[in-house]
Amino acid sequence: MVNLADANHDAELLQAQAHVWNHIFNFINSMSLKCAIQLGIPDVIHNHGKPITLSQLISSLPVHPAKARSIPRLMRLLVHSGFFAQAKISEDDDQEEAYVLTSASQLLLKDNPLSVTPFLMTMLDPILTRPWHYCEGAFEGLKSLVDVGGGTGTVAKAIAKAFPQLDCIVFDLPHVVAGLQGTDNLKYVGGNLFEEIPPSDAILLKWILHDWSDKECVKIMKQCKEAIKGREGGKLIIIDMVIGSRKKDKDAMETQLFFDMLMMALVTGQGKRMG
Repeated sequence: MVNLADANHDAELLQAQAHVWNHIFNFINSMSLKCAIQLGIPDVIHNHGKPITLSQLISSLPVHPAKARSIPRLMRLLVHSGFFAQAKISEDDDQEEAYVLTSASQLLLKDNPLSVTPFLMTMLDPILTRPWHYCEGAFEGLKSLVDVGGGTGTVAKAIAKAFPQLDCIVFDLPHVVAGLQGTDNLKYVGGNLFEEIPPSDAILLKWILHDWSDKECVKIMKQCKEAIKGREGGKLIIIDMVIGSRKKDKDAMETQLFFDMLMMALVTGQGKRMG
């Protein structure tokens, strides 16, 4: 006779293991999506004008024949993740599986004015993903963190998952965070960074200061100081592009100067210089 308590325990254990494994391999979702964009899969399906079969898709992609066998496996994951959907089509009295776009993959089309592809490719570029392998020490000993200007919480979510003991706040304008759902150790707070920043052990300013003039940056830093005032081991973590940080690297220096000109043209900010 099966013990119901043991059966429930086994089911919970399997569910817990699946939860942990899914978080371990969650990066595969992002990398698979990046691969699909680099191959141009969303645009190939869109330009086909109707559901596209696997053989039609493969023949339209810039892949070596030896790698073609990987495409079905890539598409299987992206269908499961909701980026593509499958449809049945009739070919010579036989039904065949074909792929169509979803609302999510519509946002990956090159000609879509609302395309998020440039942002996605930027966020998954090694220049932004590599630092996460080195910044673990920055969060040691902290109990709380505020991501100022954190938008919809992409960075804060990653931090909250990596450090479950850390209470994270995504702080941005009220209309930006309105209706967003937090988790056990992450919540959203609306406000103005020039008026008050929620108190915390650490303040994160990721790609914020370059948007503002030096005078406005001083105001922001003063608010950060107030937010961590009186907290032992309080930290201000700044992630930004700094002009002159890699002078010997011609390409890196050129990127810094280009970015500085972009800030001059679009906002009141500027690339910050080495001390």
